[in-house]
Amino acid sequence: MPKYKYTVEEANKFNKHGIDLTVYPTDIESANVVHVSVEKGHFQEFYDKESWYIYYIYEGSGEFVLNDEKIKVEATDLLAIPPKTRIHYFGKMKMVLTVSPAFKPENEVHVKFIEEPKNG
Repeated sequence: MPKYKYTVEEANKFNKHGIDLTVYPTDIESANVVHVSVEKGHFQEFYDKESWYIYYIYEGSGEFVLNDEKIKVEATDLLAIPPKTRIHYFGKMKMVLTVSPAFKPENEVHVKFIEEPKNG
């Protein structure tokens, strides 16, 4: 019988470069679902070689920087970011992130660390 429900108690919770992540432990190869909570920003610019990063912002607002283009976001916005797009962001937000195909550590490429903006 397939497993349909995954709880936060089963999830892997950790902080990475300014963001709190809750990664649900599915074995679905086509996608991951991650809860992202950020107070100030994700202070690492990175990209994924193969996966789309689809962020649904359900609380707060901020600014994503995608390949050096600044995009303001707020609650109820959806960002669909294709593979090989450099990503970092600032703001106070809660988001649901879907990564498709599922995240593989070997496909994430670190570009650089980002400093917190002086004005915010």
